[in-house]
Amino acid sequence: MTVAEKQHSVRRHIVDAARPLIADRGFSAVGLAQILEVGKIPKGSFYNYFESKEAFGEELLRFYIEDYLRKVDETFAATRHNERAKILAYCQFWRNTHSDGASGDKCLIVKLGAEVFDLSERMRSILESGTTQAIALLTQVVDAGQRDGSVSLCVKPTEFANMFYQTWLGATLMTKIVRTSLPFDYA
Repeated sequence: MTVAEKQHSVRRHIVDAARPLIADRGFSAVGLAQILEVGKIPKGSFYNYFESKEAFGEELLRFYIEDYLRKVDETFAATRHNERAKILAYCQFWRNTHSDGASGDKCLIVKLGAEVFDLSERMRSILESGTTQAIALLTQVVDAGQRDGSVSLCVKPTEFANMFYQTWLGATLMTKIVRTSLPFDYA
């Protein structure tokens, strides 16, 4: 393993270890000492891997978005019926991820969006890029669904994908507020 690969591996380990904690408590509420503790790394080592807590947060969001987009691709690829079925599979994937109590898989875009846009322009930009990529994936499925007849033609694919994604983000936030998955049913 090269030095760069080892560095990436350790960074990934630290991020993965701290992600459930941050998903539960938020970025600002988690201190560096807690990140070090869950990552099981010595206190002085953090700055060998990240120049700051903000740089750690940027990497956390990059890894989260990378993982999320991969899971969405896998969900779409595993659905063979039609494009509408892919959209419904996406809804089920999202609902399962956010209703089972496993905070490590919870949507960091929902959890951290309002918190970090005031703290860090770079983190906000990563969130914007990630949501744009997610909407682009959904747009492709909606477009293909409109062509195969399984998705209504009443709205342009990009408009539908944006409305759909934003509705599910809102429903996810509401599930946190009301502590039930009922908002997903309404969405």
